[in-house]
Amino acid sequence: MPNQLIDRFHRRITDLRVSVTDRCNLQCSYCMPPFGTTHVDRRELLTFEEIKRLVSLLASQGIEKVRLTGGEPLIRRDLLQLVQMIQQIPGVGKIPMTTNAVLLCFYAGALKESGLTSVNISLDTLKRDHFQQVTGFDKFDQVMTGIHKALDVGLPVKINVVAIRNFNDAEVLEFVKLAGRLKVAVRFIEFMPFQNNQWSIEQFISTQEIQRIVESKYELTPLEKEAPSSTSKNFRIGGQEGTVGFIASMTESFCATCSRARLTAEGYFRPCLHDNIEVDLKTPLRAGSSDQELLGLIQGAIWQKWAEHPDFLASSGRVTAGPREMVRIGG
Repeated sequence: MPNQLIDRFHRRITDLRVSVTDRCNLQCSYCMPPFGTTHVDRRELLTFEEIKRLVSLLASQGIEKVRLTGGEPLIRRDLLQLVQMIQQIPGVGKIPMTTNAVLLCFYAGALKESGLTSVNISLDTLKRDHFQQVTGFDKFDQVMTGIHKALDVGLPVKINVVAIRNFNDAEVLEFVKLAGRLKVAVRFIEFMPFQNNQWSIEQFISTQEIQRIVESKYELTPLEKEAPSSTSKNFRIGGQEGTVGFIASMTESFCATCSRARLTAEGYFRPCLHDNIEVDLKTPLRAGSSDQELLGLIQGAIWQKWAEHPDFLASSGRVTAGPREMVRIGG
C-alpha cells in the first residue's frame, strides 16, 4: 500500500519509535533529572495488545521500521512477547531496540529468535568510575557483558556515545579502538538539551571537533548512508574492521529528510522529538474508536510536524518539548 503518512512538507513517515516504559534501571544525567521523575502508573501504560493494534494500523499506512525504546525496554515484563507480536505485522521489516544493555546478557539470544533485528547500546564512557558518575550505578561490567552476548548470538550492534566535554572527550580514541576490536559501529552524538537534563554550552562538543580528534590518528573513509533519512555520517576506520559515525544533532539539521515519529509509553503519538505536539491515542483507543478515527488523529498530528526544529545553540539550549524529560519521550 502507498505510504499515507506524509506531512505537509512531503516527508514520508516510515520509522516509528515505541517506548514501552518510562522507567529505567540507570539514571543518566543527560536523560533524567537529578531529582528523578514521576513515573506513569503501570495501568496507564499501553498494553502489548494496544501497541500491536497501533503499530498494525501505522504499518498499514507505511511504517516499515519499529524501534523499541524506553526508559529501558528490557525492564518491561515479557518484552519478548511484544517483539514476536510486532514481527508478525505485515509491512514491518526491521525491529531494532535501543538499550543500556544492563540486562541484555539475559535476553540477547531469545530476542534474536523472537525477531529483533539489531541493538543500539548507549555507552558514554569506558571508565568504571565515570560510568557510575553519569548513570548513578556501578553496572559497567554488566553492560560490557551484554554487548559481548549480543555479538555472540549474531545481533548487529551499534554503540551510541553522547559526547560531553570534560567528561568523555578524552576517551574518543579509546572508543574508536573499541569499534575496531569488537568490529562494531561506534557513533558519537552531540549532547542535546531536554527538560531538566542540565545541558550547558560549556559541556557541548561538536561532532566536527570529535571527528578532528579521530582523524588525528586514523584515516576515515566515508560510507554510503544506510538510508536517505539516516542521521549518522559513517566512516570506515583505516586499518580496522569497525566503523565510526557522527550524529550532529545540534550543529546540523536532519529535519528535511526526517522519517520518524514516536509513540510514548502511555500512548501519546509525537511527530517530532523536540516539539510539544502530541496526540493522545490511548484514551480513544480504550473508548472504542475505530481505525479510521485513530488514523485521523495520527494524520492530524503529522500535518503539524515542523519544517525544522529551532537552533538550540543559538538559543543557549532553550527547549520547547513541553514538560517531558527525555526518559518520558523515548530514545
